[in-house]
Amino acid sequence: MALRELNFTFTPEDPRPFPVGWSHRGVVGSGDMEVMFEQRDLGGDVQIKVCTPVVGFDEVWERVLDRFVRESQVSDAVIEINDNNATPVVVSMRMRQAIEEARKEAE
Repeated sequence: MALRELNFTFTPEDPRPFPVGWSHRGVVGSGDMEVMFEQRDLGGDVQIKVCTPVVGFDEVWERVLDRFVRESQVSDAVIEINDNNATPVVVSMRMRQAIEEARKEAE
C-alpha cells in the first residue's frame, strides 16, 4: 500500500503559538494515527503534513485540519500526521489531545 503525502498551510485569526518545543500523541495502528507537533517560527502560520494510505479524501483532511486550527488558534507549529485509516473523529481527538497536553505542560 503506497502512502500519499498531503501538505497544508493555515493562518489562524487569533494566533496562539505552540507552547512547547515538541509534542507527540497516538500510535500508527489500524484505524488510528500519530500526530507530532514541533514549535517553529512561521510568522503565525501552521504547516501540516499528512502521510496516509487513503485516496480521495484530500478535501476531508483539509476541512478537519482547518477546523482544528480555527478552534485551537495554534500557530507557529509544524505538524506531522502519520495516518492508518483514522476517521475524522479520531483525527480531531488526537489533535486536541496533543494541543491540550502541550498547553498543560507549558503552565
